[in-house]
Amino acid sequence: QVQVVESGGGSVQAGGSLRLSCTASRDTYATCMGWFRQAPGKEREGVAAIDSDGRINYADSAKGRFTISQDKAKNTVYLEMNSLKPEDTAMYYCAADRYRDGPSCYAGAVFDYWGQGTQVTVSS
Repeated sequence: QVQVVESGGGSVQAGGSLRLSCTASRDTYATCMGWFRQAPGKEREGVAAIDSDGRINYADSAKGRFTISQDKAKNTVYLEMNSLKPEDTAMYYCAADRYRDGPSCYAGAVFDYWGQGTQVTVSS
């Protein structure tokens, strides 16, 4: 059974940092993994994506503060978030896809498999 599991959310003060982790089960055969977020009352938005060759795409809102990386041996991707702002408060979701790769793997793409989400709260 395909599983995508996030961890690492929490509450921090503005200016702080958090590192989110996401592990996809091996039967996902993911070639593209991404992070999304959804704030209360807002639409879900893509944050970052990384493909099997390590090519990375960021949403404008993430550039300069967020870093996506992966450990392929562990089927795990990370989202390092620095200089957090109250407006970064949201539920963060990890997603995986077994068909997207290269240019089709980008922040905000449509993914097949989703995690349950992990809450990030940034206080001012």
